[in-house]
Amino acid sequence: MLKRILQHPQFLVIYSATITVVFLLTTCINFARPVHGAGKTVDFDRIQVHRIDVVEPDGTPRLILSDRAEYPGSFLHGKEIARPDRRDSAGMLFINDEGTEDGGLIYGGASIDGKPSSFSHLSFDQYDQDQTVVLGTELSPDGSRNEGITLNDAPEQPITPAMYREAERIKAMPHGSARKIAWAAFIKRYPSLQERASLERNGDGSVGLTLRDQQGRPRLQIALDAHGQPAIQMLDAQGKVQRTISIPQS
Repeated sequence: MLKRILQHPQFLVIYSATITVVFLLTTCINFARPVHGAGKTVDFDRIQVHRIDVVEPDGTPRLILSDRAEYPGSFLHGKEIARPDRRDSAGMLFINDEGTEDGGLIYGGASIDGKPSSFSHLSFDQYDQDQTVVLGTELSPDGSRNEGITLNDAPEQPITPAMYREAERIKAMPHGSARKIAWAAFIKRYPSLQERASLERNGDGSVGLTLRDQQGRPRLQIALDAHGQPAIQMLDAQGKVQRTISIPQS
């Protein structure tokens, strides 16, 4: 009797289906199960995602890779702050040990009314502050372009949620004198970055190095103009050229 049951075609179908279901469930559970300790390496030929969040064992975010639609806001001590102005780019966000933004890479590009436009921006931040090292490139629809490396001094005063809220409030104000006054008060209360050095390629083909004092005022400029002629200029605190060193054109 048992032999006939085991050999019955319907039993074999049910048995095969049961084994297949058990195998699939076991595979899914193994993939879904959190892995601790030494970890587990899984080899994929290709992964398609919209966003990847790399986190520490305690859940602290450390690195976010994202498309444009899912790109995050700013992170401040583990809390995300909305940044609608970042919705035009994809890239990655660097986050430090305390869950605060530490720099990042963003980029984008499109044809606007048949004219090319693109930008890329890689930056590294000071602790609890803004970017101190920046590498960027930009091409505007009007054909103008700029590439450069910038070094900034960031204020010691840390960025806070209140600062973000105040900035967003002022940005939402209509353009006019009231908005200008509000921005002036904001900058006085929250000192901004001071650019100290920049190496740039300009749209006309010239390249130059500018060094600035602690107040962000240009004091030394080394440049090659669009025709390849070199020049060095030394400026006073008011921006007036005090001395120029150049090679006479032959």
